Amino acid sequence: MAQERAHTDPGHDTRRLRLFSGTSNQELAREIGAYLGVPDGPRVIKRFADGETYIQIQESIRGCDVFLMQPTCAPVNDHLMELLIMVDACRRASARQVTAVIPYYGYARADRKTAGRESITAKLVANLLTKSGVDRVLAMDLHSSQIQGYFDIPCDHIYGSPVLVDYLQTLDLGEVVVVSPDVGGVARARAFAKQMNDAPLAIIDKRRAAHNVAESLTVIGDVAGKTAILIDDMIDTGGTICQGARLLRRNGAARVLCCATHAVFSPPATERLSEPGLFEEVVVTNSIPLAQERRFPQLRVLSVANMLGEAIWRIHEESSVSSMFR
Repeated sequence: MAQERAHTDPGHDTRRLRLFSGTSNQELAREIGAYLGVPDGPRVIKRFADGETYIQIQESIRGCDVFLMQPTCAPVNDHLMELLIMVDACRRASARQVTAVIPYYGYARADRKTAGRESITAKLVANLLTKSGVDRVLAMDLHSSQIQGYFDIPCDHIYGSPVLVDYLQTLDLGEVVVVSPDVGGVARARAFAKQMNDAPLAIIDKRRAAHNVAESLTVIGDVAGKTAILIDDMIDTGGTICQGARLLRRNGAARVLCCATHAVFSPPATERLSEPGLFEEVVVTNSIPLAQERRFPQLRVLSVANMLGEAIWRIHEESSVSSMFR
């Protein structure tokens, strides 16, 4: 992935590029702004006594290419509404183009009907964003790739795996096996294994009894004596990934690490993931901000700011985003 700071080239003009963030991950927005050489723009975000959100953009954006950086993490409804209101404010201020930069796309897990009378909220959120006036979306590690097709506007989908792989390759891991925590994650794990110098692949056969409750049954593949790397797009309560780690230990894995782009970390994830002797490291990105009380000794947080900044720059310059990952 390209890591050069394209904006430092004197031939690049950022005068028509604007970056604004909501309240969900302002630190990541500042890092992206530092990469681009564009500050997180001035805006007012406040809430009235009844909970309604008020947003005002405090500089002219007429004719500008505006990027709104807002992962829709917890509290999901508040952050999603903030994003929709920011989009509307930019449209009414005559922005030339508005791109929603969504490092973590909330409501993504309800991407299909698994029972009668359910909502497909991943599609509903895509509709809301489109109707609000967004011209395009930049998302990272969507829970399922078909969500791109839920948008009737361009959707650039990028991946956190290059950042994770770059870090893992600095470690002395010995013989590695990449492990999918369930059958549904095999494609993701296979792509990750290819980036890890074509490491072998193993799969955990798992049956889910209810939401956030998983039962791991068996390991398909050889993990004995190897460094097992569990890979997933997100860690929510940690139940699935921790049961998988225990199963790998019982099957002879010498070391167990886990990697995920999105550290949702709903309770009791921190307590589960920090269990002594379970994980050597838990490697995540800063797509979602992590308060100090949700951190633990085995945790390693990597920044995706440069990658998002590069993708933003390429969208602004109307050049290829997918070539970042070739």
